[in-house]
Order: sequence, then structure tokens, then C-alpha cells
Amino acid sequence: MTDSPSQETGNGRETAVDWQARGTVARLVLGQMATQALGTAVRLGVFDRIGPGELSGDTLAGSLGTHPQATLRLLRALAGLQLLSETEPGVFRTTTAGDALRTDTPGTMVAMARMFTDPVMLRGWDLLDESVRTGETTFDTVFGTDFFGHLKEQPELSAAFNEAMSQGTRLTDSNVPHHYDFGRFHTLVDIGGGTLLASVLRAHPELRGVLFDTAEGLAQAPRRLAEQDVTGRVVLETGDFFASAPAGGDLYLLKSIIHDWDDERCAAVLRRIRAVIPDHGSLLIVEPVLPATVAAAPAGGVYLSDLNMLVNVGGRERTEDDFATLCAAGGFALRSVTPLPAPDIFRIIEASPV
Repeated sequence: MTDSPSQETGNGRETAVDWQARGTVARLVLGQMATQALGTAVRLGVFDRIGPGELSGDTLAGSLGTHPQATLRLLRALAGLQLLSETEPGVFRTTTAGDALRTDTPGTMVAMARMFTDPVMLRGWDLLDESVRTGETTFDTVFGTDFFGHLKEQPELSAAFNEAMSQGTRLTDSNVPHHYDFGRFHTLVDIGGGTLLASVLRAHPELRGVLFDTAEGLAQAPRRLAEQDVTGRVVLETGDFFASAPAGGDLYLLKSIIHDWDDERCAAVLRRIRAVIPDHGSLLIVEPVLPATVAAAPAGGVYLSDLNMLVNVGGRERTEDDFATLCAAGGFALRSVTPLPAPDIFRIIEASPV
């Protein structure tokens, strides 16, 4: 006898799909429904309304102006997703995971949850099969413009995207300053960033910084620099990193930039930096690095991010060999790849001018 059900086939006896495997598939099939439930709850402000205490479904519905029974059904779905717990029939409180979706929680992920459950991020996924067939983004097809062009035309959405990116990499921003020798440099030029620059400068008071980005990218920069009390040590410069890079730095930083673009455009960015970086300078690329083969341990998020780059922006996540090839095309040699402490999936990729 076996623990799994089996079935007869024309070629003999074959083991059927076991219940654990069926459960895994079922969770994935229903995953989009979970995403929509979470997004609806965040947009309605469910987690903030419940707050640190408990609240009945009827009271919440009255507060939100929503249908009582439908609200109860949403709350129970959220409890099934372990974002809420039902302490007695019809009464709910947030779990530790649900607390991360309250705006008053330090380290909140509300902006990230709101952005990644918004139609602007999801509608292109409806055409993923087209992207897989053609290798092209589908965002442009749906919205009539590229992703960053769309953000440029919508300042509120652009601000939400910037905040979501900040929330999504907060762990990395706190790790990087302590896992690289910044003390041997004088001026750090952050290309298209902001939050990591502020964290590095706060941890290394002898260092000065330049933040280079579009006007939209710099919109929230003064607030973030002020929060870290480093405003007086940073120069803000507006520009297009495909066209130029600021001179005067001996360390250049690209965090979560390279994966947004194809190889040709990434190489163009690197060549702009190579044109101004001194021969003794260094380039840091802070990104996830895909293993040569998918690891046995679950790491699905980075591969979903890779598909998101395909669907929405035309970029990709890369392996260490990919980064080495890209650096060479931009006038750099890859020197080292430093992992950050788990569960951080980012790496510090250091390259030198050649």
C-alpha cells in the first residue's frame, strides 16, 4: 500500500497527485483572489480601522459605509489568509502580518501593498501569455505608454510608487551601510535612488553625497534626507541617467535601477558613469542576484519580480554571470558579490573601471 492515491494507466500503475501537491496548486490558482482581497482591504483602510484592538464586522461596516455581510465575508477571508484573527464570532483583530498593513506601524508595508495590488501593476499581467510569446512588455499595450512615462503623467501615482519602493527595500537600506567599506571614499553619487544614500550617509558621517534623478524621482527626496538628518551633506541634481552622470564622485551607486531595463539601456547607463568616474573609483550595484539554477529552498518572489519586469517595464533580474557581462559592456570589471544577511535577498555587486 502507498500513502498516496493511485490510478491505473495503459502502461501500468502510476501514482496520482498527492494531496499536499494538490494543496500547493490550489493556493497558486487562488492567489490572485488573495491579492484582490488584500488590496481591497488596504484601499478601504480595514487594518487601520481595526487598529491595535478588536472590532466587530458590523461596527467596521458602519464605519466604512460598506455592506455588513459582504464586509464580514471579506474579514473572514483575511483571517483565512492569516492577516486577521477572529477572536469570537464576527469579532476581529490584526495578526502580526496584518499589523504590517497598518499605517501607524513602524516598518509599515501599506504603500507597497497598495501599489502592487493596483490595476496599474496588475493589468499587464492579464497578458502575460503575450509577453512570454513575444518577449515584449504588455504594460505599453494596455496603457498606451511605457511604465515610467505613465508615472510621469500622474504625480500622485509616482509618489506612491516611490514610497512603495522605499518600503519594499527598507531592510536592504539598513543592511548595506554595514556590509561595505564606505570609509575609503569621499563622495557617493546615488544614481536614481535616495533612501539608501540617506542610510549610508547617516552611518558614515565623513561621507558626502550627490543624488541624481529625474524631477519626479527627486520629489520625495528632501523629506527622506531630512528624516535621516543628512540634508546638509547631499547635493540634489536633476537629469536623465541615460544621457549623463554627475562628475565628482569616487563611489557610484545604482540600487534597484539595473533590473528595470534591458541590457542595451543598462550598458548605456554604465557607460555614462564610466565617462566620469575616476580610475580609482568603484561602482556598486545593489540588486538581487539569481542563482545559476533555481535553489531548492523557496525563493519565488525574485522570480515573480523577474516576470514583473518582463510584463511592466521590460527589464529583468540577472545572474552573477549576467552582471559580469553587463559590467564589461559598460566599461567595468565585476570584482565581488557580497550577500546581505537573510532574509534580505539583495547583493552588493562591486565593479571597478577598466
